[in-house]
Amino acid sequence: MAARSQYEELARQLSAIGAVKREMGRILPQDCPPASAGVLTLLDRHGEMRMSQLAELLAIDMSVTSRHVAHVAERGWIERQPDPVDKRSRLLRLTPSGRELLAELAERYTQTLARYLDDWTDTDVGQLVELLARLRTSFGDCRVRAAHHESPESPATTRIHAAG
Repeated sequence: MAARSQYEELARQLSAIGAVKREMGRILPQDCPPASAGVLTLLDRHGEMRMSQLAELLAIDMSVTSRHVAHVAERGWIERQPDPVDKRSRLLRLTPSGRELLAELAERYTQTLARYLDDWTDTDVGQLVELLARLRTSFGDCRVRAAHHESPESPATTRIHAAG
């Protein structure tokens, strides 16, 4: 098991990842905020789905999901079709325009990462990918646990968040 100081430093580094995420968000087209890109990515990864499933995958409230869906639908990136099983529900699916946008976003992300990590070796990048995937696996489905294990923040956690 790692030393406490290593976990504290890891927590600080994870908190600071927000700056990296914000920088990556700056490369998105102006009419495609990160939340919209997230909706499109999930629909691409999981295929058509109901809004309730999308809200669960995003780990956000249905009303917020509805706003995100309206935004991407208005731009023609997704379509909402009646669910043949339950006519009260709608199925969300990517349109060809949405797929084109995702391809553009993938290219932008790839170019940006290549630019920022140009002094990293392929091995370094591979190790980062492997370790981040392992970290996500270790945490499992955080959405489920967060709903069941909410607890007040400790002074150490508060310090770590403040340092980010």
